[in-house]
Amino acid sequence: MTDVPAKSLIQIARESGEDAAPEPVDLGSRVRELRKARGWTLEQAANQAGLARSTLSKIENGQMSPTYEALKKLAIGLEISVPQLFTPPVNGQVNGRMAITKEGEGARTITTTYEHELLSASLTKKQMLPYRARVRARTLDEFDGWVRHDGEEFLYVLTGTIRLFTEFYEPVEMRRGDSAYYDAAMGHNVISTSEDDATILWVTSLA
Repeated sequence: MTDVPAKSLIQIARESGEDAAPEPVDLGSRVRELRKARGWTLEQAANQAGLARSTLSKIENGQMSPTYEALKKLAIGLEISVPQLFTPPVNGQVNGRMAITKEGEGARTITTTYEHELLSASLTKKQMLPYRARVRARTLDEFDGWVRHDGEEFLYVLTGTIRLFTEFYEPVEMRRGDSAYYDAAMGHNVISTSEDDATILWVTSLA
């Protein structure tokens, strides 16, 4: 697929039905701003979006005009819509925000250990990142070390049974209806101990 000119991308953003900025914003600066607001490194943001680190670096530095497919990946990774990549942040208090995610309509990311479904992906400046996860892993050997990141995290078991491993505590067996709240900077991993993949609700703070 050939690169789409920046002017065309801005036009696409404006035709989506969302309010556009009075003046076009610089895509690279906007992406860097969104990434840093989440406390992500280039590598973390690239992994979240399913892009190469070098590609994201070129986008942020204005060295390439990304395809629309790349923009969609980037928007999903940042939990926003494509038009919001071209819209400056809203200043001041925002009231009455709401986002509805119908069953099966969340943005999906599949890895060897989890299948994540991001919820309320259209909202920007969220203080929490909610997502539903299908736990595919059955042993700790399937993970490349501990998962750790900034903020705090809440876990609620929806179906099946799991074992929660954390860096400083003994493993905990959990089943439907059980929950845990922990420091996400502490290493943690979850495996399914039921015959079918377990499903959990995860809510991560972004502050």
